Amino acid sequence: MDIRLTALTAADRQPMLDLFNYYVRHGFAAFPEEPLPLAFIDRLLDLAKGYPALVAKDPAGRLLGFGLLRLHNPLPTFAHTAEITYFLAPDHTRQGLGTRLLQTLEAGAREKGIRTILAGISSLNEGSLAFHRKHGFIEAGRFRQVCTKKGTTFDVVWMQKML
Repeated sequence: MDIRLTALTAADRQPMLDLFNYYVRHGFAAFPEEPLPLAFIDRLLDLAKGYPALVAKDPAGRLLGFGLLRLHNPLPTFAHTAEITYFLAPDHTRQGLGTRLLQTLEAGAREKGIRTILAGISSLNEGSLAFHRKHGFIEAGRFRQVCTKKGTTFDVVWMQKML
C-alpha cells in the first residue's frame, strides 16, 4: 500500500484525536482512562511546535498514524532532548509504518540538534516496549505503580535513545 508521510496540519487534529481515543478505550497504550477532548491534541501540538510532526495517510487520505517530537522540559538546558509520541491505526501495526515514522522523526530531530529522544511507555504495552528496544532505545528508568487505569495499576517505563 502506498502510505505517505506528510507534515501534520490543523486538519489532522480530529483524526489524531480519534486514533488516540481508540487507544484510550482499548488497552493501555494511552494513559487516560476516558476519551479526551480536542483541546488535548491542541496542547500536544503546542508542545510540538518547532519539532518534527508527521501523519501517515493512505491514498484516500485516511489517517493511519501520527508521530511527533515534543518539548521534554522548557528549561534551555534541555534543548537537546525531546519526547516522542506516536500512534498507529490498529490495522497498520507490525507492517513497518512505525519504523518509517520513527526514522523520519529521528532525521528531523538530528536536523534540529536533538541528541536524546525519550519515550514514556506503559509497562503493560509489551508491543511498544519491544518496538523501542528493537530500534535502539534502552530502559532508562521506571516509575513503579504510578498509573491506574481500569482498575489495573502499572509502571511507566522511560526509554531513551541517543542519536
